[in-house]
Amino acid sequence: MNTQQLIAESVSAVPPSGIRKFFDIASDMKDVISMSVGEPDFVTPWNVCQAAIDSIERGETHYTSNSGTLELRSLIEKYLAERFNVHYKPEQMLVTVGASEALDLAFRALLNPGDEVLIPAPSYVSYEPGVRFAHGISVPIVTEEKDDFVIKPEHIERAITPKSKVLVIPYPNNPTGAVLSAEDIVAIQDIALKHNLFVIADEIYAELTYGRNHVSFAEGFEDRTLLINGFSKAFAMTGWRLGYAAGPKPVIDAMLKIHQYTMLCAPIMSQKAGEEALRTEMMKDYYQVREMVRNYNRRRVYVVQSFREMGFSCFEPRGAFYAFPNISWTGLTSEEFCRRLILEHHVACVPGTAFGASGEGFIRCSYATSMDNLQEAMQRIRDFIGTL
Repeated sequence: MNTQQLIAESVSAVPPSGIRKFFDIASDMKDVISMSVGEPDFVTPWNVCQAAIDSIERGETHYTSNSGTLELRSLIEKYLAERFNVHYKPEQMLVTVGASEALDLAFRALLNPGDEVLIPAPSYVSYEPGVRFAHGISVPIVTEEKDDFVIKPEHIERAITPKSKVLVIPYPNNPTGAVLSAEDIVAIQDIALKHNLFVIADEIYAELTYGRNHVSFAEGFEDRTLLINGFSKAFAMTGWRLGYAAGPKPVIDAMLKIHQYTMLCAPIMSQKAGEEALRTEMMKDYYQVREMVRNYNRRRVYVVQSFREMGFSCFEPRGAFYAFPNISWTGLTSEEFCRRLILEHHVACVPGTAFGASGEGFIRCSYATSMDNLQEAMQRIRDFIGTL
């Protein structure tokens, strides 16, 4: 029996993650500096870990409500209102196993076969496969370096068809580091209203901005927005797999229906850790988050300056923790550049094409690693450029 023939076409048609491809190469090599995977190099604060330990010691090892604990959802309600002036009630929230599950549930809850989802490009690798798995159609809207990788309202309008149903707004953006201004948001909201588009706002990097605070797309637009967020980036909790969605109750209820049958609930110890993270940060005026951002900012400035000194055009990211330098002048494709860089000089980056065809000519470099690592990585890249 040819078991390969058993695999669904919708799955077979999706290539493996371009991020993991280079991460896997790096894992089999020695002396590699990885700038490939997007996770904080900071560890989860001890008080947050202790909250999970205490939960286990109390015997809290059972299921929670499918929606997540009421305490966590109430804290999320307070956090969103206090931090971003966004207002959802606990019954309009769903706690998920990472923000990625929330995205998957959203696409499956919202899309009928053939529905179109408008997505800025380049963007996070999971959007297009998630839409495909839900039998929708992804419509990329290319953003350009000359526009600071910000999606243009007129480009959205040109992409809209009678089948357009959902618009994904992923800012701060992975991989570019672009952010939206309040004026950008209002213009896009007007288009969503005009064309009856529902918006999925992926704001997992909301706390990681430089020079100005994040403006949430959902502010004043709660009834047309599904807000996706989580604890991985802002609270250094990637391995805890804790995210959430907040939005109109009919959408949350539909997502909950799928979640009930596939995941039941997020792990209780992760939820208890999340409660502690929010409670502590709100009490301490987000001290640990601000400290982390200060560290990222120093690295950001160094990495961007280093690339520019080497002759790269490099947009200065205003959010997240990635640089997205333009490598087209080298004459190499993004894939060739990254493959040679890791094999010849042991630095792992991600080709821009991992984030869509419009990423050709760019590479993504995470600066979520130590300054010592970054300094060594930049020197190795200089050495590599010297061989071209």
